[in-house]
Amino acid sequence: MEGSEEHGETSKAPLSRGVSKGVSILDVILRFVAIIGTLASAIAMGTTNQTLPFFTQFIRFKAQYSDLPTLTFFVVANSIVSAYLILSLPLSIVHVIRSRAKYSRLILIFFDAAMLALVTAGASAAAAIVYLAHKGNARANWLAICQQFDSFCERISGSLIGSFAAMVVLVLLIFLSAIALARR
Repeated sequence: MEGSEEHGETSKAPLSRGVSKGVSILDVILRFVAIIGTLASAIAMGTTNQTLPFFTQFIRFKAQYSDLPTLTFFVVANSIVSAYLILSLPLSIVHVIRSRAKYSRLILIFFDAAMLALVTAGASAAAAIVYLAHKGNARANWLAICQQFDSFCERISGSLIGSFAAMVVLVLLIFLSAIALARR
């Protein structure tokens, strides 16, 4: 009987290591996805501008992301999160090799949560401005500018997609790290 219990325990150990390695590989893949989302969002927003002629070609109206501090914060927040994700890749790759690393996973959970808060703040603030650009606010006499600056509004709206996707991926990364820690 004792021999069968030992055999059962040893047969589960390689399976557990395989699951941990799979979780670590998924972590690396999700980090790449989040890098693409945040970097694309920052680039799309940071390069957004549109100029409209007004009566003559000498008088023009111009809309840029830098006209609104909230959109500038969005670009900076996504850039910081993207840089963090790039810098965290080597540590994530170490987890594929050494799936037993405990303290480095705790560090990743902590910083992933901080970056989740940062990207959430940037995306939420930018989403509020995008909403105002599309709908305006009659009480504050803010007119919707998207009827005139349609290309500008399409780009700033599109840049939110990558940022919100990165938020979801960061939540998944936190869960994956927590699962990997709990399996020990």
